[in-house]
Amino acid sequence: MDTTLDDTDVLLAVDVQYDFLPGGALAVPDGDAVIAPIDALARRFVARGAHLVLTQDWHPPRHGSFASSHPGKAPFETIEMPYGTQVLWPDHCVQGTRGAEITRGLESAHLAELVLRKGFRREIDSYSAFREVDRRTPTGLASYLRERGVKRLFLAGLATDFCVAWSALDAMAEGFATHVVLDACRAIDTNGSLARAMADMKAAGVIFCETGDLMA
Repeated sequence: MDTTLDDTDVLLAVDVQYDFLPGGALAVPDGDAVIAPIDALARRFVARGAHLVLTQDWHPPRHGSFASSHPGKAPFETIEMPYGTQVLWPDHCVQGTRGAEITRGLESAHLAELVLRKGFRREIDSYSAFREVDRRTPTGLASYLRERGVKRLFLAGLATDFCVAWSALDAMAEGFATHVVLDACRAIDTNGSLARAMADMKAAGVIFCETGDLMA
């Protein structure tokens, strides 16, 4: 893997928000462990003329993916929606709440040139930074990156098996060379979701790397 960084590279830091960190409404186990490597990577990328983009889950109240929106259902159960099977989540990252904020512990956040908000359509969930889960509705990120000449993406953040993996798969489909920085990610791992996500990414040609690979 070529570790030389330039203005055709972007670090996509996914959903480093309070609700996904310890104590949050949908805490990812060991989720705060991603903060230090992402900070180090962000500074490295920007110093080399590469880009930093953040994503932010941004749900309205009573979002369709919340278990509380479906009487009799509990978090982590599944239901069928018009676009397919939906995991039901605890209420999280509700617009305007502290839980939806990008953690202030991410000291490099001010270096981001874009913060992409996703999941704001009440009737549909959103994991990927590129498309809603209906696989049809784009976020506009692919066009944004192409207009800036980006060719290669490095993904980090939360959670490996949902928003990171879906973003990585869509980035590959959009024609970007795609890497996932594994030590800068953490997973929810519900019902075998991590193993499936890793297998899907590997099959799609996503490259796995570590923070140290990019710091030399």
